[in-house]
Amino acid sequence: MSNTTNTNRVALVTGASSGIGRACALRLAADGFAVVVGGRNADRAGAVIDEISAAGGTVTTALGDVAEPGYGEAAVATAVGTFGRLDVLVNAAGVITRADAEGTSDEEWYRVMSTNVDGLFRTSRAALPALRSAGGGAIVNISSTNGLVGAAGLAAYCASKGAVTNLTRAMALDHAAEGIRVNAVCPGAVDTHMLYSERDRTVDEVRAINLPDIPEGRIPVAEEVAHLVAFLADDRSRHVNGANLSVDGGYTAA
Repeated sequence: MSNTTNTNRVALVTGASSGIGRACALRLAADGFAVVVGGRNADRAGAVIDEISAAGGTVTTALGDVAEPGYGEAAVATAVGTFGRLDVLVNAAGVITRADAEGTSDEEWYRVMSTNVDGLFRTSRAALPALRSAGGGAIVNISSTNGLVGAAGLAAYCASKGAVTNLTRAMALDHAAEGIRVNAVCPGAVDTHMLYSERDRTVDEVRAINLPDIPEGRIPVAEEVAHLVAFLADDRSRHVNGANLSVDGGYTAA
């Protein structure tokens, strides 16, 4: 199952216990990376570890909440301590709150920003020395189409993903000469728990709301996002840097 190009390379994936993060961890393991599964839920993270192990992959875990100061340093230390290096960081941990500015409490604002921005920033900062020691590497941020365009009723989420978009560009410029590439993948609606987390609406109602805005006319699965993440993690994309790439069926083209 391994791609020899990536043999002995190591990837840390935050938010890897579910959704897009899980799909990224599985795909990178299939491509030959040793994977560190980051996540808050021990049972779900354990299930991902079991799936990777059963397929012959190399894997360990770094349990914890990216919103907590110190998590990024601990997760990177786990990668380096277990596998001796770190080549790729995928920042996939994320949360959402569905409200306009007036309807967003301080608590919800800080919850979204501390995970989507602060946690991503601190984990990236912690990873830089390890990536540098490995001779370069890649950081791939999971942003959103809401980091490229606005959306009603998602004030905190749009603000957080807009920050991710521009942090991606800034870090790419800061570290390009060191061989460290920083890119972001910007999914639209994806068939994951986050999409259907809106209260008072059924799965069918959520799909009916989202489908008219997608020119392709379908909602993708998480694995389709993971394909692009895997490309950005690999040396095949070594001249792609500072990009925020949409996976949205044409949504942001309009």
